[in-house]
Amino acid sequence: MASGILESRGASPRTYRNAIVFAAADKTRLADLEQAVRQYLAWKSIDADYEVLNLDAFQENLAKKKLTDFEETVRSRIPETYQWLLVPGQSQTNGPIEWQEVRQQGDEALAIRAGKKLKAGELLMIEFSGIRLRMELDRVPLWRGEHVGVKQLVEDFAQYLYLPRLKEPDVLLKAVRDGVARLTWQAETFAYADRWDQSKKRSIGLQAGREIRALMDGQSVLVKSDIATAQIEADRAAREPASQASSPTNGGQAQTPETGTATVTAGPSPSDVRAPVRPRRFHGSVTLDATRLSRDAGKVAEEVVQHLTGQVGATVNITIEINAHSTTGFPEHVVRTVTENCGTLRFINQGFEES
Repeated sequence: MASGILESRGASPRTYRNAIVFAAADKTRLADLEQAVRQYLAWKSIDADYEVLNLDAFQENLAKKKLTDFEETVRSRIPETYQWLLVPGQSQTNGPIEWQEVRQQGDEALAIRAGKKLKAGELLMIEFSGIRLRMELDRVPLWRGEHVGVKQLVEDFAQYLYLPRLKEPDVLLKAVRDGVARLTWQAETFAYADRWDQSKKRSIGLQAGREIRALMDGQSVLVKSDIATAQIEADRAAREPASQASSPTNGGQAQTPETGTATVTAGPSPSDVRAPVRPRRFHGSVTLDATRLSRDAGKVAEEVVQHLTGQVGATVNITIEINAHSTTGFPEHVVRTVTENCGTLRFINQGFEES
């Protein structure tokens, strides 16, 4: 007798089989549990039909007491009976399914005891590092060419028994963030990109060696570190000024096109060398989707604002401008609520108009 106790909600066991663990009963104690359940059900029936059975007050109280006693007996015998966890797994990608028997003890609820035992034996991972994720990416391998989708990885870890069993998708997303943020990402982990452009054969929004906000949107991908490094170096070389590419060589000597002889070009004097003038002000505006305000505003803060606030001596002021129009007009309770909230939030300018 076995029952599934850990399973992804809303998913079939075939699709999310790596999320399933079974509890097995000890046969020597199963008979005692079944007998206690029969007694409990019998007294429950008597207690429910006391009027039909024409029980007096003493008999009714006796039935309630027996019902309570056997309910407690059932509760105490369940953890004594279900002492084993059957955990499916695979040591190799094409190997047979192997069942590991893990004994659990204690008086806590079945799912709580099972969860603690699985976490202690790393049969259920609540934390996962970027380095460990890179090991799994290379071992199987899970790469789809030079990259792999983040959403695809979530589905892989939920489905395949030869991969570590993760508690939830957020555990994998934290591992992605950890791996990309490492300063040693080139040797140990991977890079992250917003999407892969198949037509241009390059990663769009490539990031590495910094904190990121990993998304499971069906487009974001992890990129192999060597491939990401090559793209970063190529982009850096393309941004170098053309003057450097065409600067004189041979120790400052250049050949005149007329004679082909070398002439020495004098460099600028130290007084003529000036530091490039840096821009001192930035301004920008963007329109956000009101239905995805939290996501889009967070991305603006991560991709733009944090780079500005991180500069020494920088002062960043952010103004939110809201323009709303209703063809039917805003009802009175909305006008009142918005006006009061604007006052509480210290809006500088706000108001409703009839046109």
